[in-house]
Amino acid sequence: MEVNPPKQEHLLALKVMRLTKPTLFTNIPVTCEEKDLPGDLFNQLMRDDPSTVNGAEILMLGEMLTLPQNFGIIPFIQLHSLSQFCDRLDEKMYQSKADLQTSSQRLNLSASNAAVAELKPDCCIDDVIHHEVKEIGTHILVCAVSYTTQGGEKMYFRKFFKFQVLKPLDVKTKFYNAETDEVFLEAQIQNITTSPMFMEKVSLEPSIMYNVAELNSVNQAGECVTTFGSRTYLQPMDTRQYLYCLKPKKEFAEKAGIIKGVTVIGKLDIVWKTNLGERGRLQTSQLQRMAPGYGDVRLSLEAIPDTVILEEPFHITCKITNCSSERTMDLVLEMCNTNSIHWCGISGRQLGKLHPSSSLCLALTLLSSVQGLQSVSGLRLTDTFLKRTYEYDDIAQVCVVSSATKVES
Repeated sequence: MEVNPPKQEHLLALKVMRLTKPTLFTNIPVTCEEKDLPGDLFNQLMRDDPSTVNGAEILMLGEMLTLPQNFGIIPFIQLHSLSQFCDRLDEKMYQSKADLQTSSQRLNLSASNAAVAELKPDCCIDDVIHHEVKEIGTHILVCAVSYTTQGGEKMYFRKFFKFQVLKPLDVKTKFYNAETDEVFLEAQIQNITTSPMFMEKVSLEPSIMYNVAELNSVNQAGECVTTFGSRTYLQPMDTRQYLYCLKPKKEFAEKAGIIKGVTVIGKLDIVWKTNLGERGRLQTSQLQRMAPGYGDVRLSLEAIPDTVILEEPFHITCKITNCSSERTMDLVLEMCNTNSIHWCGISGRQLGKLHPSSSLCLALTLLSSVQGLQSVSGLRLTDTFLKRTYEYDDIAQVCVVSSATKVES
C-alpha cells in the first residue's frame, strides 16, 4: 500500500515486493486402533491421500508445496528506468536508501548504499533486504531515491509502505506467592499462527535477586522426562503451561526491605522451529510482580507438623521479621487461646529489641482439645515504642487425630 505518492513525474520507478519461502503442505493425521469401530478406515484414507508421504502417513508434513498464506517479511526492492535515454546517477548520491520505522526506533536496511554511475534505459537495479523482526505492530518501510538526469537536474523522491507485524505467540503470566519467600510463575504460551511449532526451548532467565528452578519435568525410571511427553510440537491455537519456582538469593532474603514493593523477576526466552526448520525466537520484557505487603512486622512459620495427637503438646517454629528499614522495635508476645487450640507457655513475655531488617526464630508449644482440621490462631505482637499491636490469626492448619487413629495409621 502506497502513501503520499510523488506528485512529480520521475524517470525512475520504484517497486517494493515481499518474498516468502516455500512451505510444505501440513495435515493433522486422524487414526485409530484396529479394534476400534472404524477399523482400518482412517489409515486407508491417509494412505490414499495424495498429499501424504508413502510409508509415513501419520507425519504432519506432506510432499506437496502450498501457496503462500501471507505476503512474507523479506522486502524485494526494484529500481526501474522508465527513460528512453541513459540516466546518469550522481556518484556522490546513493541510488536508493531504505529505512524501517517502528514505534520505537528507525533502522537503516539498505543492503548496499553505493551509488551506480549509469542506469541504462529499461534496466533494473534489484536489492533484497533481510531483517529480523523484533517488534510487533505497525511498521513503515521508507524508500528514498536520488538521481541526476542527463540535463544535470537533481531529482529525489520517497515512497512509504506500511505493513502490520503480528505476534506468533500469545504469552500470559501469573504469579503465586507462597507462605515463604518463594514465588511461583505460571507461563501460558499459545500458538496463534496457522501452522504447528516445534518448541525447542522455553526458559526463564531470572534477575540477580532470584534463583530459578524449572518444574516442567518428572523422573521416570531414572530419566528426566518433560511433563509434555515426547511430543514437543504445539498445534495452532493450542496452549501449553510452564511452571517455575523462584527463590530470593540469600543476600537479598536476609534484607527484608529489598524484596518489598515491585520487584523484577526475570524474562522468558522462547525458541521454536516451523515446518521447514526455520527458527523463531521471542524474548519477553522484564516480568515484574508486586511483593505481598507484610506491614511493619512479618510472622512466618518455619516448621509445623501436619498431624498431631489430640490433647498432646506439639511444637511449631515461628520467624518474626522487622520489615522496617529504619526503625528498631521492642516486641512483646501475647498468646490468646481459642476454643480448640491452647498455647502452652507464658503470655506477655518480652522478646527484646529487633533491629531493622532483622529476624528471630521462636519455638512455641500448643495442644488441641478438638479433633479435625484446626486453625492455629491467637498470636499478638506489641511494639512498646509505638504502642502498636499486630494480630495474627489463621497462621496455619493442623490435622488433629485421636491416639487410636494415629496407631492404626
